[in-house]
Amino acid sequence: MTTTPTGPALVDGAALLDSVRAALVRYVVLPTPYAADAVTLWIAASHAQPAWAHAPRLVIRGPEKRCGKSRLLDVVEALCRDPFITVNSSPAAVYRSITADPPTMLVDEADTIFGPKADGNEDLRGLLNAGHQRNRPAKRYDAASNRVESIPTFAMAALAGIGAMPDTIEDRAVVVRMRRRAPGESVSPYRHRRDRPALRSLAERLTEWLRTDLKALEQTEPDMPVEDRAADTWEPLVAVADHAGGSWPDRARASVLVFENEATDSGEVSTRVRLLIDCRAAFADQDAIPTAVLLERLRRDPEAPWGDYGPTGLTAMKLGNLLREYDIRSSTIRFPGLGQAKGYHRAEFTDAWSRYCPEAASDPPPEGEAVPAVPASSAQVSAVRLENPVRQSRTTETTRTGLTSGNDPGTAGTATPPPPTLRIVGGDQ
Repeated sequence: MTTTPTGPALVDGAALLDSVRAALVRYVVLPTPYAADAVTLWIAASHAQPAWAHAPRLVIRGPEKRCGKSRLLDVVEALCRDPFITVNSSPAAVYRSITADPPTMLVDEADTIFGPKADGNEDLRGLLNAGHQRNRPAKRYDAASNRVESIPTFAMAALAGIGAMPDTIEDRAVVVRMRRRAPGESVSPYRHRRDRPALRSLAERLTEWLRTDLKALEQTEPDMPVEDRAADTWEPLVAVADHAGGSWPDRARASVLVFENEATDSGEVSTRVRLLIDCRAAFADQDAIPTAVLLERLRRDPEAPWGDYGPTGLTAMKLGNLLREYDIRSSTIRFPGLGQAKGYHRAEFTDAWSRYCPEAASDPPPEGEAVPAVPASSAQVSAVRLENPVRQSRTTETTRTGLTSGNDPGTAGTATPPPPTLRIVGGDQ
């Protein structure tokens, strides 16, 4: 759906986006042409934030230093709407800077906020998690006025850092995986004093163009090639592309499919989803297995995180806490040759498997192993062939572990649909 400019001066939106993209790739080597298109559209969308229902994040990540992350963030800063760089900013200052027409938040070295050494940034992490959607204000009690204040959190944000960001961020983001320049790849050096004024001039033209039709952009409902949260994240970018016209509508949708397929194929899943997948492999073709067997099979995979999950590795209590989020609980089961033991039935997992990791449903299970019926150690327990277990009782568990900003489970919903066929029209792909 393409909207028509109504202002006094008609702006060629497609040509303007082409100029922004050309400025972007002048200073930064992006991993793919789709990434260049996506970042261009994200920058443009920041100039029309009051029109959007969701504020997509832009995650700029690389495996090592000197991959161009900070340089890309510099160029985004020069081209976006009302940039607000959070460098050692207090949470209160950041919260108070967000208004009904919010700035564009820029966070460099975001791994210091979300990484394993992060400390004391819970408020900022909460803001970045909540600010993706409108009507998610932070509540604070003001003792001076004796009342509760609602502080807006809605704002687009770009975050640059080494390694992956938490699932709660990347699931709501356009994720650009930067890499070091290869021999033969060159860009123009970026100098803030010399080059930023020209980029700010482009930014002003973006503001003039998009602010003319905020009402039309607010009401637009572009056809999306993806659904659910992915559609929420990409909708502002596709709306801008449709507003611009030319080759941009097709290029935007092609980028959506490429990025979402890349996210699906990357194998990067939350800790709990990884646990579901590994539990399916551990069950093999058995209907039930003891908790001790399940734990041993999980921990013996050297590439899995379970052997180092906590000081002593994954324990029965930690396993129960993780699985309880999917309404999976252990039972007392009678196993032939082993007697009664705590364990899990396959039937407890089938609903969660179908909802959260259906793509592995057709994987062939590993072959079972037959060893002595009465094990003397946990290693031997794991190899017992368990047939026809009898359910005795279901464990009553009422405690619930607290959730952190990292690796939160996704909201319940339908399984991810297969991506549509990729069709690329126009552009310089």
